[in-house]
Amino acid sequence: MRAETWRRAGAAIAAAVVTIVVLAGCSAPDSDVDMPAQVDGTFQSDAQAQLQGAVEQAMAASGSSGAIVGVWAPWSGSWVSGLGTQTPGGAAVEADMQFRIGQMTRPMTCDVLYAVVGEGIVALDDPVSDYVSGVADLDDVTLEQLCDSTSGIGSFKTQLNPLLTSNPYRAWNPREVASYGLGQPRLSEPGAAYNESDTGYVLLGLALERATGRSAASLIQQYVSRPLGLSATALPSSVADTPTGGAGSLTGLLAVQGEGGVFDCASPVDVSAMSASIGFTDAGVVSNVQDLRIYVQSLASGTLIPDAMAERRLDGALPLWNGAPTWLNAGGGAVAAGSLVGSYGSIRGYSTAAFADPDTGLTVVVVLNNSASGAGPALWLSWELAALASKLPATEGETVPEAGLPWTAEQQAQSILDGAICPPAS
Repeated sequence: MRAETWRRAGAAIAAAVVTIVVLAGCSAPDSDVDMPAQVDGTFQSDAQAQLQGAVEQAMAASGSSGAIVGVWAPWSGSWVSGLGTQTPGGAAVEADMQFRIGQMTRPMTCDVLYAVVGEGIVALDDPVSDYVSGVADLDDVTLEQLCDSTSGIGSFKTQLNPLLTSNPYRAWNPREVASYGLGQPRLSEPGAAYNESDTGYVLLGLALERATGRSAASLIQQYVSRPLGLSATALPSSVADTPTGGAGSLTGLLAVQGEGGVFDCASPVDVSAMSASIGFTDAGVVSNVQDLRIYVQSLASGTLIPDAMAERRLDGALPLWNGAPTWLNAGGGAVAAGSLVGSYGSIRGYSTAAFADPDTGLTVVVVLNNSASGAGPALWLSWELAALASKLPATEGETVPEAGLPWTAEQQAQSILDGAICPPAS
């Protein structure tokens, strides 16, 4: 995402008491993900307290009443927890609840592309115009450039935000959503640079639907959810609803700005129910923490897609913006941050991030239930938790691996605090 998105964050000291639900014995379904074996058991109590404190700070920073996190260090243990409440003063958050994963949908859409390329249905260098008709100025853009976010096509989010506020339940046609981005000036020539484009991933979804004759939801089910055994991961229909269509959803909140641009952090708006059509193949998928653990480990290790595609995914990764740190690049819908590979994003009500180290197996999944601060708080929290977990001691017979992270936990904690949107508690 663009530099300003990374620099946005919110902070406040939460007055509410955080309720914690730890699923100590909850393990993910078996899969073919190539990662170091995870030792049984949870982290020691002092380590859990340290991780919990980091999450509480991020909840306060983002105005979130609740969060769900998972941290897995194969040499030391794991910690999976629901923290806080669904709404201020509401019911406790459970760790197995589903939520919207936002732009973490993007690598899944690229997984589908790579799979159908492997089957000979499409080619990476096929022009988008071969599959999405009636749209001008796409002859020079390829399917791979949509996946890599190097198409130069603008984004629709800023244009559509006012309409979402006034009518959040509307079911959108993906072509109409894409038109708002296509109407923006080109950000660069195709293939020249990384420019975050939600429009590109919606167009990619449309192209894949046309090429295969199948819906985007069924493609994600066939090429992502089913092979990995992800029972909670799906692209919902366009009918407006909560992430699970009922009970079992993490409530999504939005702190609204009032007079003078001040956020009303005490009474955020419940925005859980909305149509997934606004996100479609850019940000529409729902999942839970255990499914995202498996998925991001697969993403990092490249086990889900053909070998040739896995090697290509990040080989040509580009800086997220001009002047970005050398350790921060993107390609194939994924983000490479130091030794971690994953993704992050924000959609109304939710801020999410998930990263895994393909060599050590260190994995972090985060969701915060207030999107007013954008994607920043969840992203920085995931990196903070990764830095903390990378230093945890090994259990008997195990060895602590070298972390390879180019940041400290303190740096990420400060990033979370630097963009406060709510006044500190007195």
